[in-house]
Amino acid sequence: QVQLVESGGGLVQAGGSLRLSCAASGRSFGAYAMGWSRQAPGKEREFVAAITWSGAGRDYADSVKGRFTISRDNAKNTVYLQMDNLKPEDTADYYCNADRYYTNYAMRKTYDYWGQGTQVTVSS
Repeated sequence: QVQLVESGGGLVQAGGSLRLSCAASGRSFGAYAMGWSRQAPGKEREFVAAITWSGAGRDYADSVKGRFTISRDNAKNTVYLQMDNLKPEDTADYYCNADRYYTNYAMRKTYDYWGQGTQVTVSS
């Protein structure tokens, strides 16, 4: 069992930066691929980024490539999402997730574990 708790959301102006954190509790954090998804008001939840258990592999949605960076610290059981050059269209609730498998992470809608989410609002 893995519990995920996000933090770091807030209100920021367009062009600004935020760093989201996801703290995991439970055993074997290092065995899971981790990711971030987001859901904007009135829209479906969408994939944002994912990282393999070792950190060697990463994947991003086209809409955030070059602006967002996912990373993890297995010693701290934490995964991060550094968000730079934020745009109003990045406004959403951001969710951390974990899965035993990295394959096709961006294509899937379900994962083994989810956090409760943290809100990000980007003003223009």
